[in-house]
Amino acid sequence: MAETYDVIVLGSGPGGYVAAIRASQLGLKTAIVERELLGGICLNWGCIPTKALLRSAEIFHYMNHAKDYGLAAEKISADLDAVVKRSRGVAKQLNQGVTHLMKKNKIAVHMGTGTLTGPTSLTVESDKGEEKLTAKHIIVATGARARDLPFAKADGKRVWTYRHAMTPPEMPTKLLVIGSGAIGIEFASFYNDMGADVTVVEMLDRVVPVEDADVSAFLEKSLKKQGMTIMTGAGVESIDVGAKGITAAIKGKDGKVAKSEFSHVIVAVGIVPNTENIGLEKLVEMDRGFIQIDPYGRTRSKGLWAIGDCVPGPWLAHKASHEGVTAAEAIAQELGNTDVHPHALDRNNIPGCTYCHPQIASVGMTEAKAKEAGYTLKVGTFPFIGNGKAIALGEAEGFVKTVFDAKTGELLGAHMIGAEVTELIQGYVVGKTLETTEVELMTSIFPHPTLSEMMHESVLAAYDRAVHI
Repeated sequence: MAETYDVIVLGSGPGGYVAAIRASQLGLKTAIVERELLGGICLNWGCIPTKALLRSAEIFHYMNHAKDYGLAAEKISADLDAVVKRSRGVAKQLNQGVTHLMKKNKIAVHMGTGTLTGPTSLTVESDKGEEKLTAKHIIVATGARARDLPFAKADGKRVWTYRHAMTPPEMPTKLLVIGSGAIGIEFASFYNDMGADVTVVEMLDRVVPVEDADVSAFLEKSLKKQGMTIMTGAGVESIDVGAKGITAAIKGKDGKVAKSEFSHVIVAVGIVPNTENIGLEKLVEMDRGFIQIDPYGRTRSKGLWAIGDCVPGPWLAHKASHEGVTAAEAIAQELGNTDVHPHALDRNNIPGCTYCHPQIASVGMTEAKAKEAGYTLKVGTFPFIGNGKAIALGEAEGFVKTVFDAKTGELLGAHMIGAEVTELIQGYVVGKTLETTEVELMTSIFPHPTLSEMMHESVLAAYDRAVHI
């Protein structure tokens, strides 16, 4: 006989496990199905362990620039195996943390491969055999995986996805990174800081193309200054893999194809949703493999929901977690809980962060997108070099940019590049969520000395009132 629940979550990434916890908090009998590791890609192979790698690279960078701070460090070296071991340790700790949270919240964990047999039923295949589960509602949170290039299948030896790049068999000497989105640029930054000769190839006309054009231009200049080769408007035509490296045929902006030798290549050209072969085909509407949902996560089949990287983007862990809470609360409401009031996802208020060196963070519209939407704008920019804390930190490169509707004062977007901006962006996210105008931001008191003062000055600059520049 099938085991029955109020809610079953298929997938335990940052969308799935958060959805399960919220459902349990709301008094729903909840189960989660996971085929690999609790925590999904984010905790085990993505967000968290990559930040551990980048932290090691950041410290190594500072050690190599100790004299800039009046310090001396000699015979500096990096042990890649130890760096990777630390990163895996961080991932393991967080995986154990999710395991604890499942027990704490009395969530049943079924390890195995889940396949839907209907909108509210599924089977779980594992070494122990087959389990049949049913629920009043099922949330699909199966995530996504790295996209392969047809001529560059990842082998873990010379051709890597992000998973291989996180546990490298050896240190690359000359690394090719295909794609300059967040994943590509973060790994390019890590391996460059660790001593590799890095080349980034981006088919569009600028790196990190989803970001504001000014941020893209600043980052490209900074990466080149750090020694990277950046090729935009370019594409990799083919890759030949040999025992000692690869040969890549790269088509440049001028249309000419030239061959270059590399030790390894990281393919970072997007993701593919994990939605095939799990019984979804007749149950949901899909677009390029992504499950189509309403603002609360409902699919076209009653009782079947979807969240995270298997639904339309942006494909970010914090967006998945927010969707998980929304879906769980909407389910509880449908099951008769009148005390919950789920909030539909507002895609305009989702922050994005890229942990390269320098960091990038943004929320809302770019200047170009705001103009395309027909707004008359007030735009302010304030540089790191005008901030005392940034100078004291030895991190005086970067800027903060804010975009306002000139008619209403609405904050339309904010874009930052520089040290610790991924920690600063939330101030603007809260402001946008509260529908803040320039008046509230101007009259708020920002502590001194902090990097956050640049946020204030950027707002002032949009209205020709900046003080320190």
